[in-house]
Amino acid sequence: MKKIEAIIQPFKLEEVKEALKAIGVDGMTVTEVRGHGRQKGHKEVYRGQEYMVDLLPKMKLEMVIPAARLDEVIKAVVGAARTGKIGDGKIFVYDVVDAIRIRNEDRGEATL
Repeated sequence: MKKIEAIIQPFKLEEVKEALKAIGVDGMTVTEVRGHGRQKGHKEVYRGQEYMVDLLPKMKLEMVIPAARLDEVIKAVVGAARTGKIGDGKIFVYDVVDAIRIRNEDRGEATL
């Protein structure tokens, strides 16, 4: 099993969810997060004062999938989240040793 963490632009969330739904990925956790990469934020003016916004709003999607579906899921996320501009986000992939469903103690891929 693999865990995918995808950090994406907030306005791309619905497109990514639809792309994942289209390939049969139902379970995911979505969190509103803040951060920056190479773009380092931007300057804004509020009531005549200029200030630096260095932690930009992003969305973090987390999902655990069977290892055999990894490339398919990554392709769907990248295709839906890409704008071609700095700040599109990142995808991180982790190995998952085990998963346990609390309700009935199913283990492994049966929990997915």
